Amino acid sequence: MKISMPRLSGPEICDIAKMFGSTLEYAGMKSRWQYMFDLIDYGIKSGRIDSILAYLFDESNFVREANGLDKDEFERYRSKSIESALNRINTILHFGGNKLIINEKRVLLVSISPSTPEISVNNVKTIDRDYIKLLSDRAIANVDSGNYDSALTQARTILEETFDYVLEKQNIEPSDKGNINKLYKQVKDEYKMHENKNADKRINRLLSGLENIVSAVSEMRNKNSDSHGVGDRRLTIDKHHARLSVNSATTMADFILSVEKKANGEDGY
Repeated sequence: MKISMPRLSGPEICDIAKMFGSTLEYAGMKSRWQYMFDLIDYGIKSGRIDSILAYLFDESNFVREANGLDKDEFERYRSKSIESALNRINTILHFGGNKLIINEKRVLLVSISPSTPEISVNNVKTIDRDYIKLLSDRAIANVDSGNYDSALTQARTILEETFDYVLEKQNIEPSDKGNINKLYKQVKDEYKMHENKNADKRINRLLSGLENIVSAVSEMRNKNSDSHGVGDRRLTIDKHHARLSVNSATTMADFILSVEKKANGEDGY
């Protein structure tokens, strides 16, 4: 299989740029890679390179290109494709004395000169409501086009990345990466989200319902999602079930972001 990022046309690259606030327009005068470099340049200058790369490197983008691969093969293919893409981007950034590197889940824009300190450090998974909406909109688009497997993968990604993010905001290393139920328990413990005996019982019932959302999304993804191939335990789901999964994960993520903002004293949570 050819190692490369999933193919994006010039108009598709421009559409992604607009999602992040760019005014980049497709005029048909440049190559796809030139439009991609315009997108990356915009991301660096606007400070949104973290969210843009998170969007581009999301595993759901690679699914259609990796039919027939098992989980380990898929991860190797995705990792090598991202590495190849960064190498091409860095051939351009080199002329400005900088380069992009990935350290675990972080994207760093660093100076090539060893005597110059890093000029920017961004988390590739910076999560806010705009980013959640981008993932949710993409997942719903997959639902509408019949790609339910990809939609389930994205629903789980919405939850997992949100849990990781709110833990990292407290300078806590997320444990049990890949186990979404244990991640959620860690979030509950850190943000004291356990049921309150003094709270209205209807509020407590709502909170207990969150457990069911996490468990259901995790199980549907594990048994039906494109990231684990086809097996005997594979489920057949309908369009409205896939949509429910995405919308439930989005609502849950929005709530968790609000919990984090309230805990850290932010207004407008």
